[in-house]
Amino acid sequence: MDDPPEVTILLLGDAEVGKSTFLSRIIKGSPGDASKESINPLRDGDQPFELDIRFHDRPYRLKFYDTASPENWTLLDPNVVVLCYDISSRPSLVNIKNRWIKETHRAFGHRSDLPILLLGLKRDLRSKTDPNGTIHLEEAYRIAQETRCDKYMECSAMTGELLHVAFGDLCRTAAMTTTAKGGLSDGGCLVM
Repeated sequence: MDDPPEVTILLLGDAEVGKSTFLSRIIKGSPGDASKESINPLRDGDQPFELDIRFHDRPYRLKFYDTASPENWTLLDPNVVVLCYDISSRPSLVNIKNRWIKETHRAFGHRSDLPILLLGLKRDLRSKTDPNGTIHLEEAYRIAQETRCDKYMECSAMTGELLHVAFGDLCRTAAMTTTAKGGLSDGGCLVM
C-alpha cells in the first residue's frame, strides 16, 4: 500500500493568538470535552505536528508547523498557509494586514498555487470583551477579501465551537492541494 500524500500546513500569526491551543485540541484534545484540562499542550520541539486523516475515503498525512517567527518558516515549502488571529484582539488582525500577509507574499510570492486561509481563534471571547477591540464576522470577512485569502474560518478551541467545521474546511483545502485543481478558491474568499 502506498504512503498517504503529505500536506504541509503552516500556521502563522502573533504569539498568544491561539495557534497552539487550536492544534492541541485537534491533535491531542478530546473531541467532545470542552474543558481546559482536555487540551494537552504541544511542544515546539516536536514540530512538525503530524496527523493522519481520511478525507473522502482517502488517507492523508497532515504536517503542521506553528510559529510566530519568520526565521523558523521561510525555508519551508507549505501546501497551505493559515493566517491566525485572536477575535478578541484587534492588534492581532491589524498585524495580519500589516505583517503576516506581507511576509507570506515575500516568502512564497512565487507560488501562485498556494492557498492562504484566514482563521479567527478564541471565538468564545467575542462577546466577553470590549466591543471596540472585538472583531466581528463582517469585518474579518472584509479583511480576508482585501488580503485575497481563499477562505475565512473561525472557531474556539476552548469551547469547541465551530472547531470541527474549521478543521474540516482546512482538511478539504489540504486534500485539494494534492489534486490537479489545487486548493485555491474559485473567484475569491469563502466564509466557512
